[in-house]
Amino acid sequence: MIHQIHELVWGPGMLVLFLFAGIVLSIRIRLFQVLHIPYWWKNTAGSVLRGQKTEGEGISPFQSACTALAATIGTGNIAGVATALLAGGPGAVFWMWVSAFLGMATAYGETELGIRYRVRGRDGKWMSGPMLYLERGIGSRGAGILYAVFCMTASFGMGSMVQANAIAETLEFSFSLPEFAVGGLLAALAGWIIAGGAEAIARTSEKLVPVSAGIYLAASLAVILLFYKNIPAAFAMILQDAFTFDSAAGGIAGYAVSKSIRYGIARGVFSNEAGLGSMAILNGGTDEASQGGQGQWAIFEVFFDTIVSCSLTAFVILCALGGDPRSFAQNGAELTSLCFAKGLGNLGGYLVSICVVLFAFATIIAWYYMGKQAAAYLGEAIGRDISGIYITGYLLAVFLGSLGPMEAVWELSDIFNGMMAVPNLLALLLLVRKVERPSNDTREGGQG
Repeated sequence: MIHQIHELVWGPGMLVLFLFAGIVLSIRIRLFQVLHIPYWWKNTAGSVLRGQKTEGEGISPFQSACTALAATIGTGNIAGVATALLAGGPGAVFWMWVSAFLGMATAYGETELGIRYRVRGRDGKWMSGPMLYLERGIGSRGAGILYAVFCMTASFGMGSMVQANAIAETLEFSFSLPEFAVGGLLAALAGWIIAGGAEAIARTSEKLVPVSAGIYLAASLAVILLFYKNIPAAFAMILQDAFTFDSAAGGIAGYAVSKSIRYGIARGVFSNEAGLGSMAILNGGTDEASQGGQGQWAIFEVFFDTIVSCSLTAFVILCALGGDPRSFAQNGAELTSLCFAKGLGNLGGYLVSICVVLFAFATIIAWYYMGKQAAAYLGEAIGRDISGIYITGYLLAVFLGSLGPMEAVWELSDIFNGMMAVPNLLALLLLVRKVERPSNDTREGGQG
């Protein structure tokens, strides 16, 4: 039953809605995410590389970006990409890129609207997200409450239980650590960090995300360089599988191509979360946010998550195997580990394990922040503070998630993610004229 509902929610209609919203917003911002890459790169990652510091207290734009990346970069970037390759073939990578470039516009629109309609909560902190622009922009408080309920529910599953389970299974397999002990440690560590509030979560993400991403980037590039002779063939497989129809078996080939499109787009959406509304929540907390400026960080977040991180995984697999991954019987996680081990030996397996743990823990604390924002909105709507109930439930979910298989919880979480997406995407389409276009002054970006 759960599987049937999952297939219905994440069927072709949902993917079309994601793509349509991305196309509309891309037109609205005049393909800014594609045509002015040097400009938004300079204002985001470029400012960090130059050592540009942010003055003042509170959450900085970079910390907000790291928190958003913590929520999006996770086990899906490692095992999920491999699963897409096994199901949809190498051509899925191309359609993953397509969904990412459209998702950049969606993420920009979400962030812009999140900051436009954000308000101060009872604690004096910024409250931002689709629930606010559904209420204050669309005029539907009921839709805002519905979104908040879906977001809270998804945080218990995708944000806590599934991520904790990935950590527990990884540490049990790689280091023989008992799941019960791992669950207790995770709950205690997460509780210690989130007790410090949004600033503590942002500071942790600011340190955790660059370290984990740096380890994964270095390990991936090492494997790719070891099999560098297969890089041209990998590109060829991606492009040929994405577009080629076999005239001798048009029906079968057409089905294969449709699968590559479906799995590529789905993996891009699942990985970077553009369209779920999470960017509006996570990027709206910075005290120094400007709508256009933080929107450019949202563009960078999708770019790094999918174009960089997911592509690295894809090329590790395609280069290490030297052929179509569909000829191998492993599941996604096994295939990824096999390819890293093929290049780096046992060290490769350990590095993948470390990255899974770091990515998943970062996701736990970032999704807590998302769920807490939703809980704060619900609390204000019903006139009661439910933050204590939410914190207790979230940490309990982290512990329970470490204790057993999570297949049903994973599918339920995906369903609630989809239910988050529907009102958010409809709101983006209805409020598209409220999305301010980024600056067209590209002289500073080095294009002019």
